[in-house]
Amino acid sequence: MFYSRSSASRLARCAARRWQHTSTRPALNSVTTDDLTHFAQFLPPSAILSTLPPVSIASSEIDQYNTDWMGKYRGKATTVLRPQTVEQVSKILKRCYERRIGIVPQGGNTGLVGGSVPLGDELVLSLNNMTKVRSFDPVSGALVADAGCILEALSEHIAPHSHIMPLDLGAKGSCQIGGNVSTNAGGLRLLRYGSLHGSVLGLEVVLPDGTILDTLSTLRKDNTGYDLKQLFIGAEGTLGVVTGVSILTPPAPRAVNNVILALPSFENVLPLFKLARGHLSEILSAFEFIDRTAYELAVKHGQGKALSDEDIEGAQCFVLLETSGGKKEHDEEKLTSLLETLLESDTPLISTGVLSQSPSQFASLWKLREGVTEAVSKEGKAYKYDISVPLASFKEVVDTTREHLRSKGVLHENAVKHVIGYGHVGDGNLHLNVVAAAYTPEIEAALEPFVYELVASYKGSVSAEHGIGAMKTHAMHYSRSPAAIDMMKKIKQVFDPHGIMNPGKVLE
Repeated sequence: MFYSRSSASRLARCAARRWQHTSTRPALNSVTTDDLTHFAQFLPPSAILSTLPPVSIASSEIDQYNTDWMGKYRGKATTVLRPQTVEQVSKILKRCYERRIGIVPQGGNTGLVGGSVPLGDELVLSLNNMTKVRSFDPVSGALVADAGCILEALSEHIAPHSHIMPLDLGAKGSCQIGGNVSTNAGGLRLLRYGSLHGSVLGLEVVLPDGTILDTLSTLRKDNTGYDLKQLFIGAEGTLGVVTGVSILTPPAPRAVNNVILALPSFENVLPLFKLARGHLSEILSAFEFIDRTAYELAVKHGQGKALSDEDIEGAQCFVLLETSGGKKEHDEEKLTSLLETLLESDTPLISTGVLSQSPSQFASLWKLREGVTEAVSKEGKAYKYDISVPLASFKEVVDTTREHLRSKGVLHENAVKHVIGYGHVGDGNLHLNVVAAAYTPEIEAALEPFVYELVASYKGSVSAEHGIGAMKTHAMHYSRSPAAIDMMKKIKQVFDPHGIMNPGKVLE
C-alpha cells in the first residue's frame, strides 16, 4: 500500500488527538399508559401512535419513525406524537420535562447521521402535521412557515411570486424546513445564497420545559441583544424543538443554465473553478464535482446519462456548473465566453461537455448529480462521510481512504465495493462514500477513526453539512477544541438540564 508522504505525516501528527469517550447520557423514563392518558387530553386520537394500551397498534406501524432511511439506525420507541400546533408541542414537552422522558424531534427523517431517530425508547415527536404557511411577503421575500412544511412544497408556494428557497437539496420532496434549520442543511445553492445562518430571519422554538421562545421576526436587521436563533440552527433538536421558521427567500433568477464537463484529470478542477469564477462572477450559482465512479453508478442506476461513452473516455471526473442571473443574453454571453476559452486553450482543462438546451435537459443534468445519493443506496450499504477539506485534497482523501481499506483486506466485492467522492467545490464540501455489500464491524473498524484522523490532518471538519447526530458524537474532538466542546456542554445544560432533548446526539 502507498500513501503520499504528506498524508502519512499528517496522520501521524493527529493520531495523538484520539482519546476514549464515555457516555454521559442521563437516566430517562419510558412512556407509560398514564402519559398516553395525559396526551389524549389535548391531542386527537389520530395524533397518538403507540404500541402501549389503550392505543396498542402493531410495532410495524411505527417502524418508519424508529428507522432512518438508510436502515443503519433503529430505535425502540413505543410512542409517536404528531401535534398540529405549537401549543400542543409545548404541553408535550412540559409533560416530558416533568417526567424526564426523552424526546426525539423528527421531521422528514432524511438525515444521514442518525440524528432523527431514537437510540432507545424515547418518545418521537413528529412535525409531519405542522404544515401551514403562515405568511409570505412578496416584497421583502420573507416567508414564515410551520416547521413541518416540505421544502419542495414551500418552493412551489412562492414560485408564483417569482421567489425561490435559498437552499436546494436532493431530498427536497420529503425533507422539512424545520429539519433543514435544525441540521443547518447546506445543499446545492450555498455557493450563491450562503448558509441558513444568514438566510433564517427568526425562529419559534419550544424549549425543553415547554416555554415557547418566539423570535419569529421578519426583520433583516435586528441587533437587540444576543441573536438567540443562531443557537438552534444546527443544534439538531438538542436544545429545543423548532416549530416555526422565518426565512428570507431570494428573487427567482430570470435565466438559468447548466453544463456538465468531463475532465481528463482531477488536477484540472481547481483551475477550472478559478476560471469559472473569473468569467461568471455573480451568476455562478453551483459548481459540483463528481468522480468517475460516482458518475458511473448514477448512470447504472437510472439517474440519466449526460454524455456518451465516447465522450467520457479517459475522463477522471466531472463538473456540473450552473449559472443563474437576471438577463438571459448577459448570462449566455458570459457562459459562452467561458466555454470558448476552455475549448480553445492550448492545454485544455476539459475533454468535452454538454450545455443544456431546454428546461427538461437542465433538469436531467441536475438529476444526474442529485441522483448519486439514490444510486449509492441502490448499489449497497453506504458509509457516508460529509467532510470539509481543502479543495486540492479532494482526490487525495478518496484515494488514501481506498488504499487504507485495501491494506485492511476489506476492499473486495463481498465487503467494500466502491470508494467514491462527490460534492460542492464551491464550499469545500466533499461527500466521501464507502459503498459496501453490508454494514459490518470490520468495515467500520477499518474506517473509524481513520477517516476522522485523515480529515483532522488537513485541519478539516468532520461534519460539513449533515450534522453530528448519533454517528459522530465520538468524533467531535477532531474538529473542535476541548474548550469549544466544554462550552457546548454548558449551553446544553442551560437549556436542557434534564437531558431530555434528543439524547445521545451531538454531544456525548
